[in-house]
Amino acid sequence: MGTMETPSRAGSAETSAQAQALVNWELAASTAARLTPAGPTLGAKEIGAAVENLRLMADLSVPHVHDITGLEAARDLRDSSVLVVDRASWAKANTQSFAVMLQPAIEKMLEGRRGSISPGSASVGGAITGSQLGAILAFLSSKVLGQYDPFSALAPGSTAPAAGRLLLVAPNIISVERELNVAPEDFRLWVCLHEQTHRVQFAAAPWLRHHMLDQIEGLSGHLLGNVDSIMERAAAAARSLKDRSAPGAAPGRGAILDLLQDPEEKAAISHLTAVMSLLEGHANVVMDAVDASIVPSVKTIRQRFNARGKDRGAVEKFIRSLLGLDAKMRQYSDGSKFVREVVDAVGMAGFNRVWESADHLPTEPEIHDPKLWVERMGLSAA
Repeated sequence: MGTMETPSRAGSAETSAQAQALVNWELAASTAARLTPAGPTLGAKEIGAAVENLRLMADLSVPHVHDITGLEAARDLRDSSVLVVDRASWAKANTQSFAVMLQPAIEKMLEGRRGSISPGSASVGGAITGSQLGAILAFLSSKVLGQYDPFSALAPGSTAPAAGRLLLVAPNIISVERELNVAPEDFRLWVCLHEQTHRVQFAAAPWLRHHMLDQIEGLSGHLLGNVDSIMERAAAAARSLKDRSAPGAAPGRGAILDLLQDPEEKAAISHLTAVMSLLEGHANVVMDAVDASIVPSVKTIRQRFNARGKDRGAVEKFIRSLLGLDAKMRQYSDGSKFVREVVDAVGMAGFNRVWESADHLPTEPEIHDPKLWVERMGLSAA
């Protein structure tokens, strides 16, 4: 196990305690566990076999990630771990990560409003916020197949390895493979190729975790700093969901993120959008780079997986629009196109310069016009 890191941005003990009170993270986790939909019915032996097989597929995917990406970081991932979890455990893990990501911004907000928030009102507000977050996590807990969490080790008292952990959500993987009627081992390896690529990305770019934390802190600081106008803007964003959900409407970033309006806010979300597009697109390129010799039914899996979700109900469409989940799907396609075009132009070694420093990360315009990034990097055709 790696040594624990303590975020350098932490404020005073008093402020930290107040910040924790503003979001009841334990209530968020328990609410998510209570509201999480039931998963597929499995016997104890089936569960054990699925967990063992997912661990095996996670291990088998790493050499393929190395072969495809050429990243030496894939040779040694001992400072992070792989966990096979259920939906409630995934939700609880995310409350821990959210606490790490939001704590600095909440502390700054409290410092600016010292004395204006009583312990009683903070406790009541924390319970409300915790319940709302728990409901959102309950919805998401049945949608996520896997997630690399680079922030878990930074949580106070965390037992996660220094670089974090990869979570594979077994009930969801099993549900989807059954829904698609595809070979379980093929589907599980295909999913693991994507998720293990995220693990390798953060190993190849150890600076990336704190860079993202800094960006998230700045963005959430803007949101919290503009709290006085947030309700008015939230109402306007919610009203726009009807138009946004119309057939053929382009997916936005989600009503929540559309609350960001001033230039600094827009610049922050533009940067994070570009980074997430890069990470998701790169992982998608890796999972689609395998052929039938590695994942025999890969073409069938991709075709059936892409066809999912066309008949979603009105409530799910509303929630997906509110959270910007359809925009996340656009990040996969935009990012994939960027990675493929850069690799075609300058080779994988040229593309891998993106992991060298934060200055090498693509901007949002570069994601949509990859030659701009190639030119900025001074790369020539492979």
